[in-house]
Amino acid sequence: MFGTARARQETEREIAEFLGIEPVQVAELELGDGDGGEEVSLRPGPGSPPVTPGEVFVLVRRAGRPVGTLLGRVPEGADPAEALAGLARDLVPPPSFSPPRPPSPSPPRPPSRSSPLPLPLPPDERPSGAGSSPVPPSASIVVATRERAGQLARALDSLLAQDHPDYEVVVVDNAPVTDETRELVERKYGERVRYVREPVPGLAVAHNRGLTAVRGEVVAFTDDDVVADPRWLAELTTPFAADPGLGCATGLILPARLRTPAQVLLESHGGFAKGFTPRTYDPADPPAGEPLFPFTAGRFGSGAGMAFRTAVLRGIGGFDPATGAGTRARGGDDLYGFVRVLADGHRLHYTPSALVWHHHRETWRDLETQAFGYGAGLTAYLTAVLVNRPALLPAFLSRLPGGLAHARALTAVRDASGDGEEAGRAPGGHDDRSHPWPRRLSRLQRRGMLYGPLGYLRARRALRTVRLGSR
Repeated sequence: MFGTARARQETEREIAEFLGIEPVQVAELELGDGDGGEEVSLRPGPGSPPVTPGEVFVLVRRAGRPVGTLLGRVPEGADPAEALAGLARDLVPPPSFSPPRPPSPSPPRPPSRSSPLPLPLPPDERPSGAGSSPVPPSASIVVATRERAGQLARALDSLLAQDHPDYEVVVVDNAPVTDETRELVERKYGERVRYVREPVPGLAVAHNRGLTAVRGEVVAFTDDDVVADPRWLAELTTPFAADPGLGCATGLILPARLRTPAQVLLESHGGFAKGFTPRTYDPADPPAGEPLFPFTAGRFGSGAGMAFRTAVLRGIGGFDPATGAGTRARGGDDLYGFVRVLADGHRLHYTPSALVWHHHRETWRDLETQAFGYGAGLTAYLTAVLVNRPALLPAFLSRLPGGLAHARALTAVRDASGDGEEAGRAPGGHDDRSHPWPRRLSRLQRRGMLYGPLGYLRARRALRTVRLGSR
Protein backbone atom coordinates (compact mmCIF):
# COMPACT_ATOMS: atom_id res chain seq x y z
CA MET A 1 0.00 0.00 0.00
CA PHE A 2 2.76 2.42 0.97
CA GLY A 3 4.67 1.74 -2.24
CA THR A 4 1.54 2.23 -4.34
CA ALA A 5 0.77 5.55 -2.63
CA ARG A 6 4.33 6.77 -3.11
CA ALA A 7 4.27 5.80 -6.82
CA ARG A 8 0.97 7.65 -7.22
CA GLN A 9 2.41 10.77 -5.59
CA GLU A 10 5.48 10.58 -7.80
CA THR A 11 3.31 10.30 -10.91
CA GLU A 12 1.23 13.30 -9.81
CA ARG A 13 4.44 15.31 -9.37
CA GLU A 14 5.71 14.20 -12.78
CA ILE A 15 2.45 15.18 -14.46
CA ALA A 16 2.58 18.60 -12.78
CA GLU A 17 6.12 19.13 -14.10
CA PHE A 18 5.04 17.81 -17.49
CA LEU A 19 2.20 20.31 -17.73
CA GLY A 20 4.68 23.12 -17.16
CA ILE A 21 6.59 22.39 -20.38
CA GLU A 22 6.25 25.34 -22.73
CA PRO A 23 5.49 25.03 -26.47
CA VAL A 24 8.25 25.52 -29.03
CA GLN A 25 7.94 26.87 -32.56
CA VAL A 26 9.12 24.75 -35.51
CA ALA A 27 10.84 26.22 -38.55
CA GLU A 28 13.19 25.52 -41.47
CA LEU A 29 16.26 27.66 -42.12
CA GLU A 30 18.01 27.60 -45.51
CA LEU A 31 21.63 28.80 -45.47
CA GLY A 32 22.30 28.41 -49.20
CA ASP A 33 25.27 26.59 -50.73
CA GLY A 34 28.01 28.38 -48.79
CA ASP A 35 29.72 29.83 -51.88
CA GLY A 36 29.47 33.40 -50.64
CA GLY A 37 26.62 35.86 -50.79
CA GLU A 38 24.32 33.22 -49.39
CA GLU A 39 20.66 34.11 -49.14
CA VAL A 40 19.14 33.12 -45.82
CA SER A 41 15.50 32.11 -45.83
CA LEU A 42 13.28 31.07 -42.94
CA ARG A 43 9.90 29.43 -43.16
CA PRO A 44 7.64 27.86 -40.54
CA GLY A 45 7.30 24.12 -40.22
CA PRO A 46 4.35 22.38 -41.89
CA GLY A 47 1.10 23.84 -40.60
CA SER A 48 2.86 26.30 -38.30
CA PRO A 49 2.38 30.09 -38.21
CA PRO A 50 5.23 32.52 -39.03
CA VAL A 51 8.07 32.59 -36.51
CA THR A 52 7.75 35.12 -33.67
CA PRO A 53 10.00 36.00 -30.70
CA GLY A 54 10.60 33.01 -28.47
CA GLU A 55 12.17 29.57 -28.71
CA VAL A 56 12.29 27.83 -32.07
CA PHE A 57 13.25 24.29 -33.04
CA VAL A 58 15.00 24.74 -36.38
CA LEU A 59 15.87 22.36 -39.17
CA VAL A 60 18.97 23.79 -40.86
CA ARG A 61 19.44 23.17 -44.58
CA ARG A 62 22.36 23.77 -46.92
CA ALA A 63 21.38 23.95 -50.60
CA GLY A 64 18.09 22.36 -49.62
CA ARG A 65 19.62 19.36 -47.81
CA PRO A 66 18.95 18.79 -44.09
CA VAL A 67 22.24 19.13 -42.17
CA GLY A 68 21.22 19.53 -38.53
CA THR A 69 18.83 20.95 -35.97
CA LEU A 70 19.21 23.55 -33.29
CA LEU A 71 17.15 25.26 -30.63
CA GLY A 72 17.34 29.02 -30.85
CA ARG A 73 15.67 31.96 -29.19
CA VAL A 74 14.49 34.91 -31.25
CA PRO A 75 14.76 38.08 -29.13
CA GLU A 76 12.04 40.70 -29.11
CA GLY A 77 12.45 43.10 -32.01
CA ALA A 78 14.97 40.91 -33.85
CA ASP A 79 14.64 39.59 -37.37
CA PRO A 80 13.92 35.86 -36.86
CA ALA A 81 15.86 34.73 -39.94
CA GLU A 82 18.99 36.67 -39.08
CA ALA A 83 18.87 35.74 -35.39
CA LEU A 84 18.62 32.03 -36.13
CA ALA A 85 21.07 32.16 -39.03
CA GLY A 86 23.70 33.60 -36.70
CA LEU A 87 23.35 30.58 -34.44
CA ALA A 88 23.30 28.15 -37.35
CA ARG A 89 26.49 29.49 -38.94
CA ASP A 90 28.38 28.75 -35.72
CA LEU A 91 27.28 25.13 -35.95
CA VAL A 92 27.18 24.41 -39.68
CA PRO A 93 30.42 25.14 -41.56
CA PRO A 94 30.00 26.00 -45.25
CA PRO A 95 30.44 22.81 -47.29
CA SER A 96 32.88 22.64 -50.17
CA PHE A 97 30.53 20.30 -52.00
CA SER A 98 26.82 19.64 -51.90
CA PRO A 99 26.04 16.22 -53.43
CA PRO A 100 25.17 13.47 -50.94
CA ARG A 101 27.47 10.59 -50.26
CA PRO A 102 26.15 7.42 -51.92
CA PRO A 103 25.65 4.27 -49.86
CA SER A 104 28.65 2.01 -49.48
CA PRO A 105 28.84 -1.70 -48.71
CA SER A 106 30.72 -0.80 -45.53
CA PRO A 107 29.61 1.72 -42.86
CA PRO A 108 31.05 5.22 -43.29
CA ARG A 109 33.33 6.80 -40.70
CA PRO A 110 31.31 7.66 -37.56
CA PRO A 111 30.80 11.38 -36.89
CA SER A 112 32.73 13.27 -34.24
CA ARG A 113 30.80 13.33 -31.00
CA SER A 114 32.11 16.83 -30.25
CA SER A 115 29.99 18.44 -32.96
CA PRO A 116 26.18 18.34 -33.00
CA LEU A 117 26.16 18.59 -36.79
CA PRO A 118 28.08 16.58 -39.41
CA LEU A 119 31.15 18.19 -40.96
CA PRO A 120 32.00 18.05 -44.68
CA LEU A 121 33.81 14.90 -45.75
CA PRO A 122 37.56 15.26 -46.24
CA PRO A 123 38.76 15.25 -49.87
CA ASP A 124 39.81 11.60 -49.82
CA GLU A 125 36.31 10.54 -48.75
CA ARG A 126 34.32 12.57 -51.26
CA PRO A 127 32.48 10.54 -53.90
CA SER A 128 34.01 10.37 -57.35
CA GLY A 129 31.91 11.81 -60.10
CA ALA A 130 30.15 14.13 -57.64
CA GLY A 131 27.41 16.10 -59.30
CA SER A 132 25.60 13.15 -60.84
CA SER A 133 23.35 10.67 -59.09
CA PRO A 134 21.54 7.53 -60.22
CA VAL A 135 17.97 7.75 -61.44
CA PRO A 136 15.69 6.48 -58.66
CA PRO A 137 13.89 3.23 -59.45
CA SER A 138 10.13 3.04 -59.92
CA ALA A 139 8.41 3.26 -56.55
CA SER A 140 5.13 2.69 -54.79
CA ILE A 141 4.07 4.50 -51.62
CA VAL A 142 1.77 2.59 -49.25
CA VAL A 143 -0.19 4.50 -46.61
CA ALA A 144 -2.24 2.46 -44.15
CA THR A 145 -5.03 4.36 -42.43
CA ARG A 146 -8.14 3.90 -40.34
CA GLU A 147 -10.87 6.52 -39.88
CA ARG A 148 -8.56 9.56 -40.07
CA ALA A 149 -9.58 11.17 -43.33
CA GLY A 150 -8.53 14.68 -42.28
CA GLN A 151 -4.97 13.66 -41.47
CA LEU A 152 -4.83 11.37 -44.49
CA ALA A 153 -5.69 14.21 -46.87
CA ARG A 154 -2.82 16.31 -45.51
CA ALA A 155 -0.42 13.39 -45.99
CA LEU A 156 -1.65 12.57 -49.50
CA ASP A 157 -1.30 16.17 -50.62
CA SER A 158 2.40 16.02 -49.71
CA LEU A 159 2.89 12.57 -51.25
CA LEU A 160 1.39 13.64 -54.57
CA ALA A 161 3.87 16.53 -54.71
CA GLN A 162 6.97 14.30 -54.69
CA ASP A 163 9.93 15.08 -56.94
CA HIS A 164 10.23 11.53 -58.29
CA PRO A 165 9.98 10.49 -61.95
CA ASP A 166 7.92 7.30 -61.60
CA TYR A 167 5.77 6.44 -58.60
CA GLU A 168 2.27 5.54 -57.44
CA VAL A 169 0.35 6.03 -54.18
CA VAL A 170 -1.73 3.25 -52.61
CA VAL A 171 -4.02 3.82 -49.62
CA VAL A 172 -4.91 0.76 -47.55
CA ASP A 173 -8.11 1.29 -45.57
CA ASN A 174 -7.64 -0.95 -42.55
CA ALA A 175 -10.77 -2.47 -40.95
CA PRO A 176 -12.93 0.56 -41.79
CA VAL A 177 -16.19 1.18 -39.96
CA THR A 178 -17.31 3.97 -42.31
CA ASP A 179 -16.85 4.84 -45.99
CA GLU A 180 -15.14 8.13 -45.15
CA THR A 181 -11.68 7.13 -46.37
CA ARG A 182 -12.89 5.55 -49.60
CA GLU A 183 -15.07 8.58 -50.35
CA LEU A 184 -12.16 10.95 -49.71
CA VAL A 185 -9.84 9.07 -52.06
CA GLU A 186 -12.42 8.76 -54.82
CA ARG A 187 -13.75 12.31 -54.49
CA LYS A 188 -10.52 14.29 -54.08
CA TYR A 189 -7.80 12.18 -55.63
CA GLY A 190 -9.49 10.10 -58.30
CA GLU A 191 -7.04 8.11 -60.39
CA ARG A 192 -3.99 9.66 -58.71
CA VAL A 193 -4.39 7.40 -55.65
CA ARG A 194 -5.39 3.74 -55.59
CA TYR A 195 -7.73 2.61 -52.84
CA VAL A 196 -7.42 -0.86 -51.28
CA ARG A 197 -9.52 -2.23 -48.43
CA GLU A 198 -8.18 -4.65 -45.80
CA PRO A 199 -10.86 -5.91 -43.39
CA VAL A 200 -8.50 -7.54 -40.84
CA PRO A 201 -7.19 -4.99 -38.31
CA GLY A 202 -3.47 -4.51 -37.82
CA LEU A 203 -0.77 -2.33 -39.34
CA ALA A 204 1.33 -5.24 -40.58
CA VAL A 205 -1.71 -6.86 -42.17
CA ALA A 206 -2.51 -3.57 -43.91
CA HIS A 207 1.09 -3.17 -45.11
CA ASN A 208 1.11 -6.72 -46.45
CA ARG A 209 -2.11 -5.99 -48.32
CA GLY A 210 -0.44 -2.97 -49.86
CA LEU A 211 2.63 -5.04 -50.71
CA THR A 212 0.53 -7.40 -52.81
CA ALA A 213 -0.96 -4.46 -54.74
CA VAL A 214 2.12 -2.40 -55.61
CA ARG A 215 3.87 -2.26 -58.97
CA GLY A 216 7.10 -0.40 -58.15
CA GLU A 217 10.58 -1.87 -57.88
CA VAL A 218 10.79 -0.24 -54.45
CA VAL A 219 7.91 0.00 -51.99
CA ALA A 220 7.93 2.87 -49.48
CA PHE A 221 5.77 3.06 -46.38
CA THR A 222 4.69 6.07 -44.39
CA ASP A 223 1.89 7.03 -42.00
CA ASP A 224 -1.24 9.10 -42.37
CA ASP A 225 0.03 11.63 -39.80
CA VAL A 226 3.07 12.89 -41.72
CA VAL A 227 3.88 15.62 -44.19
CA ALA A 228 6.56 14.41 -46.62
CA ASP A 229 9.28 16.71 -47.87
CA PRO A 230 9.09 17.00 -51.68
CA ARG A 231 12.42 15.15 -52.04
CA TRP A 232 11.52 12.40 -49.54
CA LEU A 233 10.74 9.62 -52.01
CA ALA A 234 13.61 10.36 -54.40
CA GLU A 235 16.15 10.51 -51.57
CA LEU A 236 14.76 7.34 -49.98
CA THR A 237 14.76 5.27 -53.17
CA THR A 238 17.87 6.45 -55.06
CA PRO A 239 20.22 4.38 -52.82
CA PHE A 240 18.60 1.23 -54.25
CA ALA A 241 19.89 2.18 -57.70
CA ALA A 242 23.39 2.76 -56.34
CA ASP A 243 23.62 -0.48 -54.34
CA PRO A 244 22.17 -3.74 -55.77
CA GLY A 245 22.65 -5.42 -52.38
CA LEU A 246 20.46 -2.90 -50.58
CA GLY A 247 17.25 -4.36 -49.18
CA CYS A 248 15.93 -1.50 -47.05
CA ALA A 249 16.29 2.25 -46.59
CA THR A 250 15.08 4.56 -43.85
CA GLY A 251 14.96 8.32 -43.48
CA LEU A 252 14.81 11.28 -41.13
CA ILE A 253 11.67 11.98 -39.08
CA LEU A 254 11.23 15.40 -37.45
CA PRO A 255 8.36 16.94 -35.47
CA ALA A 256 5.78 18.86 -37.48
CA ARG A 257 4.64 20.62 -34.30
CA LEU A 258 5.83 21.11 -30.75
CA ARG A 259 2.70 22.69 -29.36
CA THR A 260 1.93 20.43 -26.42
CA PRO A 261 4.04 19.19 -23.48
CA ALA A 262 3.79 15.64 -24.84
CA GLN A 263 5.24 16.62 -28.21
CA VAL A 264 8.08 18.64 -26.65
CA LEU A 265 8.94 15.92 -24.13
CA LEU A 266 9.08 13.21 -26.78
CA GLU A 267 11.27 15.25 -29.10
CA SER A 268 13.64 16.31 -26.30
CA HIS A 269 14.40 12.60 -25.89
CA GLY A 270 15.22 12.10 -29.54
CA GLY A 271 11.78 11.63 -31.06
CA PHE A 272 12.09 9.41 -34.11
CA ALA A 273 15.23 10.98 -35.60
CA LYS A 274 18.43 8.99 -36.12
CA GLY A 275 20.81 11.86 -36.75
CA PHE A 276 22.20 13.63 -39.81
CA THR A 277 24.96 11.27 -40.87
CA PRO A 278 24.18 8.70 -43.60
CA ARG A 279 25.00 5.15 -42.59
CA THR A 280 24.88 1.75 -44.19
CA TYR A 281 24.35 -1.33 -42.02
CA ASP A 282 25.92 -4.45 -43.50
CA PRO A 283 25.41 -7.90 -41.95
CA ALA A 284 28.76 -8.94 -43.44
CA ASP A 285 30.47 -6.14 -41.50
CA PRO A 286 28.62 -5.63 -38.18
CA PRO A 287 29.05 -2.17 -36.64
CA ALA A 288 31.35 -1.86 -33.67
CA GLY A 289 29.71 -0.91 -30.39
CA GLU A 290 26.41 -2.64 -31.15
CA PRO A 291 26.72 -6.08 -29.53
CA LEU A 292 23.12 -7.08 -30.33
CA PHE A 293 23.27 -6.24 -34.04
CA PRO A 294 21.11 -6.89 -36.05
CA PHE A 295 18.58 -7.22 -33.22
CA THR A 296 18.98 -3.52 -32.32
CA ALA A 297 16.41 -2.62 -34.96
CA GLY A 298 15.23 0.54 -33.24
CA ARG A 299 18.50 2.21 -34.26
CA PHE A 300 17.86 1.71 -37.97
CA GLY A 301 14.79 3.90 -38.47
CA SER A 302 11.02 3.94 -38.06
CA GLY A 303 7.97 2.86 -39.99
CA ALA A 304 6.89 6.42 -40.78
CA GLY A 305 9.70 6.64 -43.34
CA MET A 306 11.00 3.34 -44.69
CA ALA A 307 11.38 1.63 -48.05
CA PHE A 308 12.20 -1.91 -49.20
CA ARG A 309 13.21 -3.47 -52.45
CA THR A 310 9.83 -4.98 -53.32
CA ALA A 311 11.21 -8.39 -54.31
CA VAL A 312 13.22 -8.61 -51.09
CA LEU A 313 10.25 -7.79 -48.85
CA ARG A 314 8.05 -10.25 -50.71
CA GLY A 315 10.82 -12.83 -50.49
CA ILE A 316 10.83 -12.76 -46.68
CA GLY A 317 7.03 -13.02 -46.62
CA GLY A 318 6.36 -9.37 -45.82
CA PHE A 319 5.72 -8.22 -42.27
CA ASP A 320 4.59 -10.60 -39.55
CA PRO A 321 0.79 -10.03 -39.46
CA ALA A 322 0.68 -10.58 -35.70
CA THR A 323 2.78 -7.43 -35.10
CA GLY A 324 1.99 -3.75 -35.39
CA ALA A 325 -0.50 -1.24 -34.10
CA GLY A 326 -4.05 -2.57 -34.07
CA THR A 327 -2.97 -6.02 -32.84
CA ARG A 328 -2.44 -7.34 -29.34
CA ALA A 329 1.29 -7.13 -29.96
CA ARG A 330 0.89 -3.32 -30.06
CA GLY A 331 3.82 -2.69 -32.43
CA GLY A 332 7.12 -3.98 -33.79
CA ASP A 333 6.12 -4.57 -37.42
CA ASP A 334 8.73 -2.18 -38.85
CA LEU A 335 11.50 -3.51 -36.60
CA TYR A 336 10.63 -7.05 -37.65
CA GLY A 337 11.05 -6.06 -41.30
CA PHE A 338 14.44 -4.45 -40.68
CA VAL A 339 15.87 -7.47 -38.88
CA ARG A 340 14.51 -9.99 -41.37
CA VAL A 341 16.05 -8.09 -44.28
CA LEU A 342 19.45 -7.88 -42.56
CA ALA A 343 19.27 -11.51 -41.41
CA ASP A 344 18.76 -12.52 -45.04
CA GLY A 345 22.04 -10.85 -45.98
CA HIS A 346 20.79 -7.55 -47.43
CA ARG A 347 22.10 -4.13 -46.44
CA LEU A 348 20.08 -1.31 -44.84
CA HIS A 349 20.83 2.36 -45.50
CA TYR A 350 19.83 5.36 -43.40
CA THR A 351 19.72 8.72 -45.18
CA PRO A 352 18.85 11.99 -43.41
CA SER A 353 18.02 13.61 -46.75
CA ALA A 354 14.77 11.61 -46.89
CA LEU A 355 12.66 13.72 -44.57
CA VAL A 356 9.10 13.47 -43.28
CA TRP A 357 7.50 15.73 -40.68
CA HIS A 358 5.58 13.70 -38.11
CA HIS A 359 2.65 14.87 -35.98
CA HIS A 360 3.58 13.52 -32.57
CA ARG A 361 0.96 12.47 -30.07
CA GLU A 362 -0.43 15.30 -28.01
CA THR A 363 -1.41 14.26 -24.45
CA TRP A 364 -0.02 12.58 -21.35
CA ARG A 365 -2.44 9.70 -21.90
CA ASP A 366 -1.08 9.35 -25.43
CA LEU A 367 2.45 9.07 -24.04
CA GLU A 368 1.38 6.40 -21.57
CA THR A 369 -0.16 4.38 -24.38
CA GLN A 370 2.88 4.95 -26.55
CA ALA A 371 5.36 3.95 -23.83
CA PHE A 372 3.60 0.66 -23.15
CA GLY A 373 3.19 0.01 -26.87
CA TYR A 374 6.88 0.63 -27.60
CA GLY A 375 7.92 -1.78 -24.88
CA ALA A 376 5.47 -4.41 -26.08
CA GLY A 377 6.46 -3.95 -29.70
CA LEU A 378 10.13 -4.36 -28.86
CA THR A 379 9.81 -7.81 -27.32
CA ALA A 380 6.95 -8.79 -29.65
CA TYR A 381 9.09 -8.25 -32.74
CA LEU A 382 11.99 -10.20 -31.20
CA THR A 383 9.58 -13.03 -30.46
CA ALA A 384 8.25 -12.86 -34.02
CA VAL A 385 11.76 -12.98 -35.51
CA LEU A 386 12.71 -16.04 -33.44
CA VAL A 387 9.39 -17.79 -34.13
CA ASN A 388 9.68 -17.26 -37.87
CA ARG A 389 13.46 -17.78 -38.06
CA PRO A 390 14.35 -20.16 -35.20
CA ALA A 391 17.81 -20.58 -36.72
CA LEU A 392 18.58 -17.07 -35.43
CA LEU A 393 18.11 -18.09 -31.78
CA PRO A 394 21.74 -19.18 -31.17
CA ALA A 395 23.04 -15.89 -32.60
CA PHE A 396 20.60 -13.92 -30.46
CA LEU A 397 21.52 -15.78 -27.27
CA SER A 398 25.25 -15.37 -27.92
CA ARG A 399 24.81 -11.60 -28.27
CA LEU A 400 22.45 -11.16 -25.33
CA PRO A 401 24.98 -10.77 -22.43
CA GLY A 402 26.89 -8.01 -24.23
CA GLY A 403 23.66 -6.36 -25.28
CA LEU A 404 22.32 -6.27 -21.74
CA ALA A 405 25.53 -4.74 -20.42
CA HIS A 406 25.40 -2.12 -23.17
CA ALA A 407 21.75 -1.34 -22.34
CA ARG A 408 22.55 -0.91 -18.63
CA ALA A 409 25.29 1.56 -19.49
CA LEU A 410 22.96 3.59 -21.69
CA THR A 411 20.27 3.58 -19.00
CA ALA A 412 22.75 4.91 -16.44
CA VAL A 413 23.70 7.77 -18.75
CA ARG A 414 20.04 8.60 -19.39
CA ASP A 415 19.14 8.60 -15.71
CA ALA A 416 22.10 10.81 -14.82
CA SER A 417 21.35 13.32 -17.58
CA GLY A 418 17.94 14.19 -16.16
CA ASP A 419 19.38 15.76 -13.02
CA GLY A 420 21.56 18.48 -14.49
CA GLU A 421 21.00 22.19 -14.56
CA GLU A 422 19.67 21.97 -18.11
CA ALA A 423 16.60 20.00 -16.98
CA GLY A 424 13.31 21.74 -17.70
CA ARG A 425 14.39 23.52 -20.89
CA ALA A 426 12.98 22.96 -24.35
CA PRO A 427 14.65 20.54 -26.79
CA GLY A 428 17.74 21.50 -28.71
CA GLY A 429 19.53 18.83 -30.71
CA HIS A 430 18.05 15.36 -30.76
CA ASP A 431 18.42 13.21 -27.70
CA ASP A 432 19.78 15.98 -25.48
CA ARG A 433 17.37 14.80 -22.76
CA SER A 434 16.89 18.33 -21.42
CA HIS A 435 13.55 17.32 -19.93
CA PRO A 436 13.66 14.51 -17.36
CA TRP A 437 11.88 11.43 -18.64
CA PRO A 438 9.04 10.52 -16.25
CA ARG A 439 9.61 7.30 -14.35
CA ARG A 440 5.94 6.49 -14.87
CA LEU A 441 6.60 6.19 -18.61
CA SER A 442 9.72 4.08 -18.04
CA ARG A 443 7.72 1.72 -15.83
CA LEU A 444 5.03 1.41 -18.47
CA GLN A 445 7.63 0.62 -21.12
CA ARG A 446 9.12 -2.13 -18.94
CA ARG A 447 5.64 -3.57 -18.36
CA GLY A 448 5.10 -3.51 -22.09
CA MET A 449 8.34 -5.42 -22.62
CA LEU A 450 7.14 -8.13 -20.24
CA TYR A 451 3.79 -8.25 -22.03
CA GLY A 452 5.15 -8.25 -25.58
CA PRO A 453 5.76 -12.01 -26.12
CA LEU A 454 2.34 -12.83 -24.65
CA GLY A 455 0.71 -10.13 -26.77
CA TYR A 456 2.36 -11.51 -29.88
CA LEU A 457 1.14 -15.05 -29.16
CA ARG A 458 -2.38 -13.72 -28.51
CA ALA A 459 -2.25 -11.83 -31.80
CA ARG A 460 -1.26 -14.99 -33.66
CA ARG A 461 -4.13 -16.87 -32.07
CA ALA A 462 -6.56 -14.08 -32.98
CA LEU A 463 -5.39 -14.21 -36.59
CA ARG A 464 -5.94 -17.95 -36.75
CA THR A 465 -9.47 -17.43 -35.42
CA VAL A 466 -10.18 -14.79 -38.06
CA ARG A 467 -8.84 -16.97 -40.86
CA LEU A 468 -10.82 -19.99 -39.72
CA GLY A 469 -13.96 -17.87 -39.50
CA SER A 470 -13.49 -16.57 -43.04
CA ARG A 471 -13.39 -20.06 -44.58
